[in-house]
Amino acid sequence: MSQNEIVGGLHAVESLLANAPERVKRLQVAADSADRRLGAIIARAEGLGISVERVRRDRLDRGQGDLRHQGVLAWTLPRRRATETELADLVAGGADLFLALDGVTDPHNLGACLRSADAAGASAVIVPRDRSAALTPAAAKAASGAAETVPLISVVNLARTLRTLREQGLWIVGLAGDTDASLYQVDLTLPTVLVMGAEGEGLRRLTRESCDHLVAIPMTGSVSSLNVSVAAGISLFEAVRQRARA
Repeated sequence: MSQNEIVGGLHAVESLLANAPERVKRLQVAADSADRRLGAIIARAEGLGISVERVRRDRLDRGQGDLRHQGVLAWTLPRRRATETELADLVAGGADLFLALDGVTDPHNLGACLRSADAAGASAVIVPRDRSAALTPAAAKAASGAAETVPLISVVNLARTLRTLREQGLWIVGLAGDTDASLYQVDLTLPTVLVMGAEGEGLRRLTRESCDHLVAIPMTGSVSSLNVSVAAGISLFEAVRQRARA
């Protein structure tokens, strides 16, 4: 893990200052920006005693790849990694909605899934340690602040973790395009882990075998599949909808 991490984007930096200001070492902001939200970020950071450096926008662009920083970069201490022990603690404490991603390797998709998980009130996103995108600056930017609020829990063996969660009383529901069972016909008011596979490959065999049910999102148009982050959002909010009516 690098000594420092970089977080860019207005939402992401706002969330960082609100939820983990102790991690922030300094900010770099575009000197030519008159954005009011950026001004509020600067004021908050300075109020917390965090150094703010005003630099030319082209300096912010250097070395950031495709990260759309929106005029602000935060240089931070490394994010503390959530552990499998914390997952067990969440379940013991009554957490009843989780999202698991099996082989999702695109950082933007990971970030978007974290964002949907936060919006739906999921307690954590679970990923395999060796087959997942890392929480890069691009992923944190796509998460729009959710990287600071939703634990990302890397596990050694996803199938084994799902079986353990099932033994603890959670309903394991996998999304798969090759089943006739509909997402809208499964009971998501129960404590649930929604499991999404990688685009193209879908769920791996052992992951599928660890699910209580395999369901599909009904498709009525010409496309045969959805982006994984879109499918995650639909599935999470179907759980929200059912629970609101229960």
